[in-house]
Amino acid sequence: MSSSLEAQIQRFLDHMSVERGLAPQTISAYKRDLVRYASFLSGWGIGDAADISDEAAEAFVVSFSSSSHEGKPYRATTVARALSAIRQFHRFLIREQESNRDPVAALVRPRIMRSLPRPIDLEQVTRLLDAPDPSTAEGIRDRAILELLYGAGLRISELAGLDVDDLDLEEGAVRVFGKGSKEREVPVGSFATEAVGGYLTRARPALATARSRGAMFLNVRGGRLTRQGCAGIVAKYAKASGQSKRVTPHTLRHSFATHLLEGGADVRVVQELLGHASVATTQVYTLVTREHLREVYYSSHPRARKTG
Repeated sequence: MSSSLEAQIQRFLDHMSVERGLAPQTISAYKRDLVRYASFLSGWGIGDAADISDEAAEAFVVSFSSSSHEGKPYRATTVARALSAIRQFHRFLIREQESNRDPVAALVRPRIMRSLPRPIDLEQVTRLLDAPDPSTAEGIRDRAILELLYGAGLRISELAGLDVDDLDLEEGAVRVFGKGSKEREVPVGSFATEAVGGYLTRARPALATARSRGAMFLNVRGGRLTRQGCAGIVAKYAKASGQSKRVTPHTLRHSFATHLLEGGADVRVVQELLGHASVATTQVYTLVTREHLREVYYSSHPRARKTG
């Protein structure tokens, strides 16, 4: 990658990290996409973003869309993410007056087939939450994790990043730092409050060591439980509770949102609880509840279907 383009990309990444406060994994994804973009452009003899033509930018997207990774073609979502990173990069350069045009402005975002979330029903949720062994410190911890994932609809990264001070059990609320370090406060119901309170008084002291500091959920060595560790806990109890479908931490978040909407919650309230920047992201859950209504109708109403 040429030094000029490399410097421009680094300035953009610094801006997104420091001024926009994007998460490290998001910055890493942007960097991968932009390094790939710069590598392609070097083959066109382009070493400065100001010299990128519409034809070169389009050629990159076409090339990327038709290439593969480990024998599998890149998905439309991957191409769309790369195009989004490139578009933001060029807009940044225009704002910084390092360029006067956006060579990807006219490019069309790849069409992405919308996949509906796959929540589990309340009976399945209950079986999952009842699976941990309440007689052990790990079981008490795991019950608190599961209750909080479902009871507050947290992302796995949000749960893993919690500190003890982020929970207010008297008020029944948790302070969460979501995507882009945006802070929000989410109510915590009585079941989750009781489970977390039990963990703090009976299990966390048994797991804590000098290295624990303020971390909320701890592993057996006293360190902060990682996202991977939390995901493993969910998978363990999904198997133990006999779930018929794959259950992940995000499945519990999907179930949280879907069950709220089925219970009559306004979509904008659910948007705030989930920490979505746009209500359009939340509205996908309304499609799930409509599909559920159709299933119930056709399976329950005596004149919904003709019989033989």
